[in-house]
Amino acid sequence: MCGRFTLQTPSHQLATLFDQIQDLEIPEQESRHNICPTQDVLAVRKPDQSLEAVMLRWGLVPFWAKELKIGNRMINARSETVFEKPAFRNAVKSKRCVIVCDGFYEWKPVEGQKKKQPYLIAKEDRAPWLMAGLWESWRDPTGPKDAEPIETCTIITTDANDFMSELHHRMPVKLEDDQVSYWLDCDFTDKSQLKAMLEPKDWDGFEISKAAL
Repeated sequence: MCGRFTLQTPSHQLATLFDQIQDLEIPEQESRHNICPTQDVLAVRKPDQSLEAVMLRWGLVPFWAKELKIGNRMINARSETVFEKPAFRNAVKSKRCVIVCDGFYEWKPVEGQKKKQPYLIAKEDRAPWLMAGLWESWRDPTGPKDAEPIETCTIITTDANDFMSELHHRMPVKLEDDQVSYWLDCDFTDKSQLKAMLEPKDWDGFEISKAAL
């Protein structure tokens, strides 16, 4: 799974690092080394014919949900069931996004102790990269009818590759450069190709290092 991640790359540098999102206006934010569920995270989506960079609350709330707190259990979506599970099947068809990060954390039990050691998984050069995600727009059914909707997101996970398996059996889906435009284009509906994008990949150029949180 992915329950904490980082984005420490300065905002003004991000749009120049990805061909797919060049010239986007990136919301300014401070360096963040421990992003948690329910916080706002930086995402890129294509709700119409143009891309936009937005801040979304982490923890997807389906449009039909009665309460916001359901999002606390929806920080990740499994790639194997995302096309069928009621909470995600609408979003995977029409509300796909990418979530920007430059690392994420996993914990491993310390032998002979009752604590776990956090590890940071990141590129060796700490460059940012893009995780496959979904977003939704939700209105509180008990709130004012003219209230602004709350926009939320989830990170899609897949089986761990050999690199990650020593820490955890799941990992976030890292999209390759040539997959991003297809993932963001919700007019692209080839289910077999979309599923193929979510399969485990080799993570060349990444490293695992001990972290302190």
